[in-house]
Amino acid sequence: MRPRRASTPERGSGTVLMLGVLGAVVLLTAVLLPLFAALVVGQMVQGAADAAALAAADTASGAVAGVPCAAAAEAAKLNGASVTVCTVEGLISSVTAMRGYLGFELVAQARAGPPDSPGGPAG
Repeated sequence: MRPRRASTPERGSGTVLMLGVLGAVVLLTAVLLPLFAALVVGQMVQGAADAAALAAADTASGAVAGVPCAAAAEAAKLNGASVTVCTVEGLISSVTAMRGYLGFELVAQARAGPPDSPGGPAG
């Protein structure tokens, strides 16, 4: 005949510990995943602002036909953002692009123009 085990107060504590660890991992993932996605969307907005500024500068220089700020708006739209501010001074264009993500507005700014122009991006 086998002796019966006495019931211990720690019986089943491994299951509770496993559920706690699993819950913590799920919670951490649920919090960090949108934050990392926001970083990616922020980089996408910066890329859209860069492309819009380059499009406006190309149009202002005459390399591409059209209106500089209209070209900037189209470039930003193709990259999933919208232009909120567009200024062109000579051959230098400054653009601010925006995109919404999870109720927040992510904003980026960019300037473009010839590298040897005074007050341009390089100097």
